[in-house]
Amino acid sequence: MSRSRRAARRALGRQPAIRHLRDARRPRALMAGRGAPSPWRPLRAVVLVPLAVACLHAHPASHALRVGTSGDYPPFTLARKEGLTGFDVAVAHRFAHDSGRPLELVRFRWPELAGDLAAGRFDVAMGGITMRPERALVGSFTRPVLETAAVVLVRGEVAPTTADVDRPTTRLAVNAGGHLEQVARNLFPHALLVPSQNGALPELLRDGHADAVLTDDVEADVLAAVLPDASRLGPLTRDRKAYLARDPALAAELDAWLRAREADGTLAELRARWFGAEHQSLRSAFDSDLAALVALMDLRLALMPAVAAAKETAGLPVEDPAQEDRIIARVRTRARARALTPESVEALFRAQLTAARGAEDTFLATVRGERPAVPALDLQREARPAIAAISDAIVERAGDLAADSDQLAGLDRTRLAEQLDVTLAPLSARLAIATAVTHLQRSAPVQVPIKQSLLKQP
Repeated sequence: MSRSRRAARRALGRQPAIRHLRDARRPRALMAGRGAPSPWRPLRAVVLVPLAVACLHAHPASHALRVGTSGDYPPFTLARKEGLTGFDVAVAHRFAHDSGRPLELVRFRWPELAGDLAAGRFDVAMGGITMRPERALVGSFTRPVLETAAVVLVRGEVAPTTADVDRPTTRLAVNAGGHLEQVARNLFPHALLVPSQNGALPELLRDGHADAVLTDDVEADVLAAVLPDASRLGPLTRDRKAYLARDPALAAELDAWLRAREADGTLAELRARWFGAEHQSLRSAFDSDLAALVALMDLRLALMPAVAAAKETAGLPVEDPAQEDRIIARVRTRARARALTPESVEALFRAQLTAARGAEDTFLATVRGERPAVPALDLQREARPAIAAISDAIVERAGDLAADSDQLAGLDRTRLAEQLDVTLAPLSARLAIATAVTHLQRSAPVQVPIKQSLLKQP
């Protein structure tokens, strides 16, 4: 292995009967440690299996819908004596019922989530799944159903500061293998991390085995019952919860169902029930489509540091005009299929490509020792197929938005730019993307001439 490759790696309602419930493994405690492996690394073997995983046909209606869920992340998913419950479990029941499938719930452990999905242990992961770029390598995300924010909990009435938490003497407990472990490593690099099973976090803080706990604002509300004297630091992030399916066809089916359930208020009712009225957020189909588009564009940009590392390893420049031309040709073709003007879709992707080059340049300009841990992915077999799938989904959501031209024209591009992740692109790049979104257009219907002879009366 070359020195550059080694360096890049381092940088880098009615419910159908549940058929049966399987537990992945007996939970076991994880040792505390600062140098946990990259969340990308376990995916390498499974991602490189020929992408038959991504080409599988959706289960016929007579087959079970196998939903992976952790059962340890209330109020999204929680295992009780009577079975699994929670917001995402309720959504799974509704979707299985509406699609005519029996439901099978499969427990997973967070460190094995992506590997289990890619290996086919279940069809879709549901249960507080954060949209992360490395997970896009093994499946397709639906539109987000909730936004959350990371917070730190400490005992006592005095709220901590970032400096209080980011000390070598601070034992910071966090869910092992999940999104928040990566957040903890990025935001609090000097703290002593204690990766643990998610269900054990409140006891660690309550019993003095941890000085602080990193969780999200939704789970923190639940933990308030057992940690009434805890104080918060945050919000620290803006995260999107969605569902991750290994089959793009199933992801598209579930996404369309979620769009309909947003429009008829079903998801708003479930959010109010499980998260409280402040999270009810009734969304129209247009609002849901817009949130989905923004999430996908952020997800695409979030893959760029790994792409930059791959290019650096291969000795390739950041700017690749030939590849960009292939991307534009692909999205223009898909635009025509969605009755969008190819020019408006090209403008949207040109803006994203500019932002992507900026994200890659920023990553490579960062001092190597300070770079976030990303892998040097194989461009052809890993990174580009995932990016292509996300790009296709972006065109689909753009088509949904453009169908409501009045609302699209009324969007405030500045507010739209603020919805894009500020850590991924500067304001100028986000404004360019937002402007392109507001200029999406549908193609004019093709007028087929009618022969005059066909209009003559008999």
